[in-house]
Amino acid sequence: MNADTGGSCQRVLADDQVRLVVEVFRMLADPTRVQMLWALANREMSVNELADHVGKPAASVSQHLAKLRMARLVRTRRDGTTIFYSHENDHVRQLVTDAVYNAEHAGPGIPAHHRSSRDLAELHDRAPVARKVENL
Repeated sequence: MNADTGGSCQRVLADDQVRLVVEVFRMLADPTRVQMLWALANREMSVNELADHVGKPAASVSQHLAKLRMARLVRTRRDGTTIFYSHENDHVRQLVTDAVYNAEHAGPGIPAHHRSSRDLAELHDRAPVARKVENL
């Protein structure tokens, strides 16, 4: 991430900006939403694809997506009758990725993002689809 300016920022955030940041973290404080955002890290997905991926009913996933959309964390693209969801921007992708990578450092052993491609492939081949996201 290129946000490092070499020192601590002395700028005080405006109250409305702080409220928006708190809302983003509030949206990330739900396991299903984190799983969904992680699933969207590399590709866009439909509601049904996300529901299958996280093992939740499509109606529940749709409600979570509505909240994520209102918080400007995801956006939509329509293709015929199907609506696809993706991260709103690269900052959302980076925020989710950094949170997952940080959590990996809290566990034992070598964090997954530091493993070789072969080790990662073996890890993902052995894990059930619904468990892949949980075992970050």
